[in-house]
This record gives sequence, structure tokens and C-alpha cells, in this order.
Amino acid sequence: MKIIIAGAGEVGFHLAKLLSYESQEITLIDPKKDSLIYAETHLDIKVLKGDATSIGLLTEANVDSTELFIAVTSSQSTNITACVLAKQLGAKKTIARISNTEFIDYKGKVGFMQFGIDELISPESLAAKEIELLLNQSVFNDTYEFENGALTMLGLNLKKTARINGKSVKEAAQIIPEIHFVPIAIQRYGSHLTIIPRGDTILNEGDHVVFITSKGGDEELCKLAGLFKAEIKNVMILGGGRIGRKTAKSLTEGKFNIKIVEQDKERAFELADRLPNALVINGDGRNVEILEEENIGDMDAFIAVTGNSETNIISSLVAKNRGVKKTIALVENMDYFELSHSIGIDTLINKKLLAANSIFRYIRRGDVVAMTKLNSMNAELLEFVVNSKSKICNKLIKDLDFPLTAIIGGVIREDEGMVALGDFRVKAGDKVVVCCLPQSIHKIESFFF
Repeated sequence: MKIIIAGAGEVGFHLAKLLSYESQEITLIDPKKDSLIYAETHLDIKVLKGDATSIGLLTEANVDSTELFIAVTSSQSTNITACVLAKQLGAKKTIARISNTEFIDYKGKVGFMQFGIDELISPESLAAKEIELLLNQSVFNDTYEFENGALTMLGLNLKKTARINGKSVKEAAQIIPEIHFVPIAIQRYGSHLTIIPRGDTILNEGDHVVFITSKGGDEELCKLAGLFKAEIKNVMILGGGRIGRKTAKSLTEGKFNIKIVEQDKERAFELADRLPNALVINGDGRNVEILEEENIGDMDAFIAVTGNSETNIISSLVAKNRGVKKTIALVENMDYFELSHSIGIDTLINKKLLAANSIFRYIRRGDVVAMTKLNSMNAELLEFVVNSKSKICNKLIKDLDFPLTAIIGGVIREDEGMVALGDFRVKAGDKVVVCCLPQSIHKIESFFF
């Protein structure tokens, strides 16, 4: 697939890096020479220096034969303009990164597709949504919803108290008469290896296990894993930037009591005006005394979303040390994901990864409606729509020649999520959630053409 990416910043470079690994034909555009030199020397891609809104430069990049144009510069107006121009010049599909989330809220009413923009993404909005979902599923480390929660991906570390420790997947399923969950990926304790589980795969203490659940599956998992769902009510947010503000706004509309700590005085006053239902504290969240003065020990959750990864990690560790049940930290370095569980932070989130997940579904073949990469695991979770000509249509799951490095986690039929086992017959119109390792992606896609 021929893809043009406008913007060699953190999101653009990360996208180019991931896509180049898949042998996609990538052209990266940026006005800064230094950003392009690093990308060109480290990745197998083509680079062009210049303004992505230049018609001459877009023509030089062969935008007329481009299947996907992605504008992810730091400027919202540049991204929108570049996408409009790219579409008019012949690009098949365009995606624009935006900072004003109102554009997403009103995209149907405004009609961005009429202007030439097929999709809008906001990394900050995606991060805020991820945080809210994590708070609602407080005992789990990872979470992702398909079709408004018809199926949900939940990840957890198996503790000593888990009833399923030492049992095979098949034996674990027999503990409860009717199960509403299935394990789809396992990372062994102390290992970076991702395993797609089978019936005879043993679940061990310390494993990080990812499940697909239908309604009620989260409660069953809590019982079997020896976890107790604690209500999250009082939340402290460190950092009042775009993610902090968006998160606080969403949470104050729900059941949460929100306290925001923001170092910048002007921003703190602005937050206080915009969020009358939140308590805004002007102070340096790196100062442990300030956190203790604000009764951090009484918080149920602590969310660190400043622009500094190290500040977010250290402050989250302080919160955990003071007895906070749930800690979430925003990080920029992907390598930190491997450390999250060992150092004691419940969940790390990364804007680049969230943005890449949102865009990646346009790269996959077949009718993909949702896609996410599993944190710290070498696996993807994809939601395909089955059509009448798909190879999988009208087949029993047990009769499919699925590779061992992939597994069907569940099926959504008429808005109802179901855990799909061997005797389940897939029909046209079903939405099938598949977890697979990179080497099996192309074969999996072939089932859904």
C-alpha cells in the first residue's frame, strides 16, 4: 500500500516506523531537515522536506496514486488543509490529526467528508477515553471496548490468589458452568514472549493474561483471579493539559470526584473556570508534601498526564506507596511498557500507540472496523466484518484452518457479544474479534476478503 505521512513528529515517526516494518511504501513529509535525516537513516522509507500544504510537494510525492494520506503534524490547521488538498489531488483516503475534539463530536453535522477528510483522530481524546474505561474496569491493567462494550478486552496479572493458577485453559473454563470470557494472549512472567493460548495451555502465577469478555465476563474473571472490584470515586489528576482537561471533563460528568494539580498558575485558573465541578490546585505535583497536603492517601485513583514521562512515573509510584488503588501514567517512551508491572504502576498509556491503533485499521486488508495492539505484547486485536463471500462465512470455527498463532476471541451478532468456541457457526454480518501474532496477520486477513 502506498502511504504518505505528513509530519515527522512523535506520532508520524512512530507510524512510519511501524508501517515500514510491514513493507508498506511510505513517504514522510516534514519541513524540518533534522527529523527527516533521522527517519531516513533508521527506516526504509522515502522522505521529502517541505510544507505538506504545498501542491507542488504533494504532486512530487505522487499523491494522485496514494491509497492513504495521513496528516499528523502538530498543527491542526495544517493537517486539515493538507488532507483537503490531498483528496482533491487524488488520494483515496485521508486522515487528519486534530486537537479540537469538538470536530469529532460534530463531524457528522459539519460533514468533514464533503471537504475531503475521511477520518479525524485526536490522540488526546483517545487517551482520555482510555483512562475513563480503565477507571470503570478498575481491577484490570488493559482494556478496550468493541461496539460500545458488546465485547471487551481485559488484561490482568495472575496473582497468588487466582483460582486458575496451575490449570489449563480448558480446566479453568470448567470451574464456572457458563463462561463469558476466553483468554486470547499470555505473556509469561519474566518473559517478552507472547503466547496465543490453546485448551492445554497452563495459566501460571505472575502471567499477564488478556481476555475477551462478553457481558458478565468481568465479574467471572474477578472471582477466578481472586480480585475484588473496588469502586473508584475520588480521583486526582496530575497535569491540566489537553489530556488532563479532557479526562477531567468526562469524569466530572459521571460519578467521580475530581481533583486536578496543575503547576502553571494561568492554566490552573483557566481549568477552574472551565471545570466548575472539579477542584483545581495550583502546585507542583512532583512535590510529595503537596500531594500529601491534598490527601493523596484518600484517593481511589491517581492519573499522571503531565508532559514529562519521568514525572508521571515517579508521582504514580508515590501515589501507589500511599495506598492509592489505581495508578495510570502517561509515557512517551514505548520501552517503559515493559517495566510497568514490575515497578508497580497499574497502567501506562501512550498517545503514539493509541493514535497508531486508530489508524492501523485502515492498513489492514478485509473489512476491519476496529484494531488495537496489545500493550507490551507482540500481538494485534482486530475486529472484522464478515460478508457473504468471506471464506469464514457459514463455517464452524473448529473447521477453520486457522494458524496456531491466532485465535477468535468473540463474535458480535446484532449488537450482542458472544464468546465463540469451536461449535460456533459464523454468519454474514457478524463482527469477529481476532487476536493474532504478526506472522499470521496476512493469513487471517484472507479469511475475511
